[in-house]
This record gives sequence, C-alpha cells and structure tokens, in this order.
Amino acid sequence: MHINCPHCGDRDQREFSIRGHGTGLSRPKGETWSDDWNDFLHIRDNLAGRIQELWHHGGGCGAWLVVDRSNVTHEIFGTRLVSEVRS
Repeated sequence: MHINCPHCGDRDQREFSIRGHGTGLSRPKGETWSDDWNDFLHIRDNLAGRIQELWHHGGGCGAWLVVDRSNVTHEIFGTRLVSEVRS
C-alpha cells in the first residue's frame, strides 16, 4: 500500500505508523476518571468500509495525516494534513 504525503509525495506504507481514528473523537472534559474517559480511551466502533485514520509519517517528514481509506480493500481515497483538518 502506498500513501500520498502532501509534503513528500507517494510513499510506501512502511514509512508511516497508524495511530487510530482521524476524526470524530471528542476528548472528555476534566481530568478525573469517568465513563466518558473509559469510552474515549478504550471503546471504538469496529467499522468495515471507508474510514478516516490518523497516520504519522515518521520515516519521512514527520507530518501527521488524516488518511481516508477503506479498511476492507485498503484503497486510499485521499490524504490531508491534520493542520488542514483543524483549521
């Protein structure tokens, strides 16, 4: 599988590390343990199909990317920098 880094271009997936969900997670308020913190840290939907994931280009420029891909076929539909998503 190849991932298109906005800075470096098309690169082999071995240059990247997957870090989890790319969007849709809201960090709970407060710092004391609660059911919300448990769900945030441990509970994830295990969806099959097109998803957005957070990837780190550690073997390259060090950028954080949101990769839009199918976790069934591994087809990649697009990538963008995390900084562009948060803007």
